[in-house]
Amino acid sequence: MQNFHNILYVSHATGDEDSGLLQALAIARNNHAAVKVLVVCPAIPEDFEDYSQLCMDALAQRVQQSLNTVRERLNLAEDQLALEVETDCGSRPAERVIHRVLDDGYDLVIKNVEGRNRRKGFKAMDMELLRKCPCPVWLCRPITDSHKKIDVAVAVDPECDEASAYDLAIRLLRWSRTLADTCSGELHIISCWDYDVDEYLRHNFPLSASDEELDKATEAARSKHRSKLDVLIHASGIGGKLDINHAIARPDRYIPLLIEEKKFDILVMGTVGRTGIPGFIMGNTAENILQKISCSLLALKPGDFVSPVREGSD
Repeated sequence: MQNFHNILYVSHATGDEDSGLLQALAIARNNHAAVKVLVVCPAIPEDFEDYSQLCMDALAQRVQQSLNTVRERLNLAEDQLALEVETDCGSRPAERVIHRVLDDGYDLVIKNVEGRNRRKGFKAMDMELLRKCPCPVWLCRPITDSHKKIDVAVAVDPECDEASAYDLAIRLLRWSRTLADTCSGELHIISCWDYDVDEYLRHNFPLSASDEELDKATEAARSKHRSKLDVLIHASGIGGKLDINHAIARPDRYIPLLIEEKKFDILVMGTVGRTGIPGFIMGNTAENILQKISCSLLALKPGDFVSPVREGSD
């Protein structure tokens, strides 16, 4: 995983920020990175403009209190992190955040998952960041375990014929390996695909092939897919303790269920589209996975991704 130098932590200052700030400051500490805490809030109505500064000061103070609490938990002295708090009120908060990333060169955006009930899925602002933000996005859910007990999983697809998809898969493996090394030490690799033999051939078509022949064809496909996965893992150069979860299954069903079953804390996942439309990166499968997962998420985009926010502002 690359070293982060310039981290943007996004806060609404309307709920408990400790869990997100804990993850953000731990990453910053491990990378010796600077952190800006950006408090985003709706535009203040004209009739209440006189109260605008009071409101922003109160929000900043609330976040500062959370920062002080987290610093104590991490035993961070005042001079150990370059840390700044700023407020930004207005409409379209996700786009304002993305403009900050483009203008100021942030290499990671971190924020708490939106909503009071943050058990599964992601709401509008989070999804917009996942779709449009050019740098990696880390969306935090509360993690109560110590860092040595935090389990990191990565979802990869070895069927990556395009150069950008292959590069993304390699980066996913390397980033997740480095992240796992700072946590439990074990990396859980998830790779699955929807093979249509059972659904279409075994049940829907009057074939003369026996169940044994169809089983053999399915096993051959599974073996071929697993071989590609092994080659990809080898090409990434990662080592350490690996737990490989490989199955013939629909990714949007298998991945969320596996996360629930094994209680993974962080999922590293790529968001890549094959539509050819710049900035359009989320297909139905990725959308369905994201709306069902219950852990923190680190989302990466292909190296050639161009944010539509940048295009819209030119």
